[in-house]
Amino acid sequence: MPEQKIRVLVAKPGLDGHDRGAKVIARALRDAGMEVIYTGLRQTPEMIVSAAVQEDVNVIGLSILSGAHNAIVPRVLELLRQKEMTDVMLIVGGIVPDEDAAALKSQGVAAVFQPGASLEAIVTFIKGAVPVG
Repeated sequence: MPEQKIRVLVAKPGLDGHDRGAKVIARALRDAGMEVIYTGLRQTPEMIVSAAVQEDVNVIGLSILSGAHNAIVPRVLELLRQKEMTDVMLIVGGIVPDEDAAALKSQGVAAVFQPGASLEAIVTFIKGAVPVG
């Protein structure tokens, strides 16, 4: 039986038109042995959660540079709860002030990676937090 891989959905919600960072992270996660589904730009919370359901992912990673994290992230969490997908870990990367990061974590976000976070730190966090096999 082949080893179960961690499945990660990487998404760019909102109107942010810059996705180079999301693509770099997607590649790093792939290189670390994870299966990565990248949804592309301008995804709504509904599109992201729908894709997560279809792809049966372990992790959703949102890349948000637009400052809309306080609107988008709570909606994604709400939709995950509605779909009874509370076992799916949500992580956020991007420009998120410290006080907002703390608030997002208190709402259920597993981790917030701000500018300057290393790819290794992100990979290590996911591998340590997601049981596989």
